[in-house]
Amino acid sequence: MDWMQLTVTTTSEGAELVSEQLIEAGSAGTLIEDRRDALEYERSRPEGRWDFLDESVIQNMPEQARVTGYYPADERARDRLADVRARMKALGERAGAGMGALTVEVKTLDDEDWAENWKRQYKPFRLGEHMVIKPGWCAYEAQPGDKIIEIDPGLAFGTGTHETTALCVALVEQYVKPGDRVIDVGTGTGILAIAAARSGAAAVLASDIDPMAVKVAAENVRVNGLAHVIEARPGNLLEAVDEVCDVLTANIIADVIVQLAAPVRAHIREGGVFICSGIARERQQAVLDALKAAGYHDIDVREQGEWAAIACRR
Repeated sequence: MDWMQLTVTTTSEGAELVSEQLIEAGSAGTLIEDRRDALEYERSRPEGRWDFLDESVIQNMPEQARVTGYYPADERARDRLADVRARMKALGERAGAGMGALTVEVKTLDDEDWAENWKRQYKPFRLGEHMVIKPGWCAYEAQPGDKIIEIDPGLAFGTGTHETTALCVALVEQYVKPGDRVIDVGTGTGILAIAAARSGAAAVLASDIDPMAVKVAAENVRVNGLAHVIEARPGNLLEAVDEVCDVLTANIIADVIVQLAAPVRAHIREGGVFICSGIARERQQAVLDALKAAGYHDIDVREQGEWAAIACRR
């Protein structure tokens, strides 16, 4: 099958909103290229930490942020393109000049080209203190203390490169203790579920509404040798969850977290931790208000770029 690649030019602030729109229009995953994110990481990288990206890679990144989605180049391709262009027009009208040009570039790829596009962009990188995300096609020489998470994004959303995932992994490292039971809602490729298992969790339930995400997450779990710890299960938000856990993670979006704040308590034991992310700075207070209203305490807020993640106790 051939694929239609649609690349939208936007801003660092607008990249996640554009990504959400491309997903809603039918892309099974997105690729975000943002020079500013890479440069900010380099400036803040602790001394002695190995490079996030080779300097030449940063220099070759476009000046403006770009978000790419992939769609089947079939009889519906023209309609999908029209839908994406209409979504970008509406997004620009709704969000204003801060979204950038929102132009849509079209390119056709065959299966091999599509796969190679991911591979050229997706290299090993570190999340949190000890987690190293490594695609299966790359070699990496582990350093003392490294905990390797081997990921193939496939057609699922979530390569781990976004700030929200980095924030979540740091919180998972801090709050997941050996023997804990963990639930990861909206697991995507399973990065947070695997990070929880690498942190010592005894059992992890990873759920997602997207059957493709569940399939990819299950394969990543298998590749990492964690099928005895992690179960990937299809279902929308909490509808697939009957269990009670010590730590529940949800890297979704702020509005959904606001809705989940109260009902998710039933799935977290007393004193357990709710880790949530995907929270844009302008929506942070709304999430904090919802968490406090639902009775959470010991609220721990982490921020990076335009995003925030929160850990709190039931």
